[in-house]
Amino acid sequence: MLLDLLREDLHLIGAKQGCDRKGQCGACTVLVDGKAVRSCISKVADLDGAEVWTVEGLGTPDNPHLIQEAFVLAGAIQCGYCTPGMIMATKALLDGNPDPDEGEIKKAFARNLCRCTGYKKIIEAVKLAGRFIRGEISPDEVRPDPRSGTIGVSHPRPSAMLKACGLAQFSADIQMQGALEIAVVRSSEHHARIQSIDTSQAEQMPGVVGVMTAKHIKGSNRIKLIFDDQPVLCSDRVRCLGDPIAVVVAETKAQAEAAAQAVKVGYDPLPVMMTPAEALADGALQIHDEYPNLCWAQPQIKGDAQKALAEAAAVVEADFSTQMNHQAPLEPEACVAYLEGEGEDALLVVIGRSIMIHSHMAMLQGALGWENIRYEEAYCGGQFGIKVAITSEAVAGAAALHFRRPVRYIPSLHESMLLTSKRHPFDMKVKLAADKDGKLTAFVNDFTINNGAYQILGIVVGLRALQMLSGSYNIPNVEAMAKLVYTNDAAGGAARGAGPPQVAFALESAMDMLAKKLGLDPFEFRLKNILVPGQSVSTGAIVEEWPFQGLWEDLRPHYERARKEAAAFKNGPIRRGVGLACHSFGIAEPGDAAMVAVERDPDDGITIYAAAADPGEGNDSMLTQIAAHLLNLPFEKVRLCTRSTEHTTETGPAAGSRITYMVGGALLNAIEQMKATMAEAGGSGYEGLQKAGKPTRFIGKKSVAEGPLDPQTGLGSTFESQVHNIQMAELEVNTDTGEVKIIKMTTAVDPGVVIHPKNLEGQLEGGMDQGVGFALREIYVHGETKDWVTFKFPTMKTAFDMEVITPRETPRKNGPLGATGIGEMTMVSTAPAVTNAIQDACGVRIYDLPATPEKIKAALLKGK
Repeated sequence: MLLDLLREDLHLIGAKQGCDRKGQCGACTVLVDGKAVRSCISKVADLDGAEVWTVEGLGTPDNPHLIQEAFVLAGAIQCGYCTPGMIMATKALLDGNPDPDEGEIKKAFARNLCRCTGYKKIIEAVKLAGRFIRGEISPDEVRPDPRSGTIGVSHPRPSAMLKACGLAQFSADIQMQGALEIAVVRSSEHHARIQSIDTSQAEQMPGVVGVMTAKHIKGSNRIKLIFDDQPVLCSDRVRCLGDPIAVVVAETKAQAEAAAQAVKVGYDPLPVMMTPAEALADGALQIHDEYPNLCWAQPQIKGDAQKALAEAAAVVEADFSTQMNHQAPLEPEACVAYLEGEGEDALLVVIGRSIMIHSHMAMLQGALGWENIRYEEAYCGGQFGIKVAITSEAVAGAAALHFRRPVRYIPSLHESMLLTSKRHPFDMKVKLAADKDGKLTAFVNDFTINNGAYQILGIVVGLRALQMLSGSYNIPNVEAMAKLVYTNDAAGGAARGAGPPQVAFALESAMDMLAKKLGLDPFEFRLKNILVPGQSVSTGAIVEEWPFQGLWEDLRPHYERARKEAAAFKNGPIRRGVGLACHSFGIAEPGDAAMVAVERDPDDGITIYAAAADPGEGNDSMLTQIAAHLLNLPFEKVRLCTRSTEHTTETGPAAGSRITYMVGGALLNAIEQMKATMAEAGGSGYEGLQKAGKPTRFIGKKSVAEGPLDPQTGLGSTFESQVHNIQMAELEVNTDTGEVKIIKMTTAVDPGVVIHPKNLEGQLEGGMDQGVGFALREIYVHGETKDWVTFKFPTMKTAFDMEVITPRETPRKNGPLGATGIGEMTMVSTAPAVTNAIQDACGVRIYDLPATPEKIKAALLKGK
């Protein structure tokens, strides 16, 4: 295929593979004789004499093409994995039509996928590129003046142009001299004892260097984040379809895959338990010998919910459930590993997609029995929580140690789906009550989490659900019970929001149900019950700042406009509805900590050392702009060292929307120390520090006091900061088919002080798109969901109008420059806003996500 020629023979890495050569993702798009083609399905034999143009030929960072400039300046580049394909598709479109309308853009990009942006910024980039090409405006007229300020200005991301030119190296782009290729033998059973592993035929096949099983791993062979329950390679039992059993290493990937097919595994099937109900049934087999199937439970008791329910003027009760969902980063779980040096002192280098390189290094040290490890983060093609878990790194690291050769493990999309963690399914039994004045009095949520086969961080997800259980509201009496259950389904892990999206779906649905029962408008009902400083969240912690009520007044005119427009669609098959939901997302949980090193360089610039991963959020912008602002430096004198355990401090995971608040806070602390020391040395820079005998390197820290939830009551501390948002969905329901069309999503947010407006908008827009997918389409079925079509990945066709309202930037008391994090909260409240809008449109309440046309149509027919 053309993609192989470009990447493997010519080492042109701009074109990516994000699907299994099915032409589904468009990341491999190049121009052939001026037309956009998907190089993963284009045979070289059919291209004799053709002119092929890749992104590398379009422009360079020093001399970029106008299209590349447009994508950078429009904020259309987040993780950057899809970017080269998007840019080449833009080139093909604008060459033939330099002034396309939005419909023509969507048609041209029908086969180009993006998980990060929600497509809005990409459409804006194409339009901006057209203006550049038509000569209506120049990049210099759009590019912010570096002298215009550093905070609250959308300066180009430091990494954006490198990604736009196809030069950013993702894991699969890294070529090692003499590297072997890996294929993994994975379980064909959901649950079974391993009777035998016969590798004899595979070992004799062409190109095969060897086959590795669990007996060859020197360490614990266990990947431990919380529990040590997940094998690197299974030796005696498999607990999930796709569990790794053996590793085949060969000279080529094709040879390794062929040999993997020849490995014979004998199984003794065991009972398969895919649901918590099956795993908790009397006599159910224990999935892990060391841990019961009910592997964690935690109550939460604030006040007396049962008494409040009995005395309430109105109560609603319902069962809700959310599906298993894939985080769906476009990049497969690629990894490279090799040894530096010889013998027992050799350094194992692992290059992968981690968002917590120090923690993953420690996990690999224990699992592989090798202390001398360096983890390097490659550019990461999106992750959305998935890379809190070790995925391909343990297998690659074990193979490099065993065979003493560099190895590359480049799983297919299907295999990446099998080996990664997923968003946990929740089953929730809910009651919500209010008094005669419409004030909330009680909330009950008894929820069970399908943890899948391995713990990973299921307990953390359950705790976060409890910590944010009451959402944005003042609810005096709360009673909850969280239960986490092992099953033989795919293991759950971190996913954007990680717990709150599931419980918020139940709470925000119940809020609409209760408003209806009380005869109140859902907008006014929510506003009446918003928490205020001095009141407590469900953990009993009293909050000091909660800047939320004013945001509702900012949204009011938008809500009134939407209601008026929807009123015109109450007859006929197409019905329009408006739905609301809100959330207050906690950031900086009790016990959180981060550390950053800042060094003054000889040219009076600085280097920031921090393992602050940036899989697309814009953390490079945040670090650069805060530092430039505090030290009055030009951007080019702020250098970042963030990708290697050898040089960086431990900053914690790029998860939980915590990097701006925690790592930005640690950066602020380090710079304050530097400035104080420079003042002591006479106010000069590097030379002055040296002459005064002062240090040039400063360690900044940011920490949050410990405060675990009480195991008996679930009460305790809460997050140090929150970000608040209201989500409004406007949609149409076709009552003949059950199909839903999103007209517009509007999000109103108080994000604290905004450092980079376009990064803020990009996160909110991407979160809305993911939230709509979670609400309407996306469901992961282990073993059946194999590609982006069966997953129902969002496309340009499903893209919709979005508006971001940020009229208030209330400074957060303990945030760096008053900032806080914003990456996840819009995802949390989108799904219930959508299902509330469906109910408003056609009277159907969806209790079980996703709200597919089949469910809506069935409910409509039942209602008749």
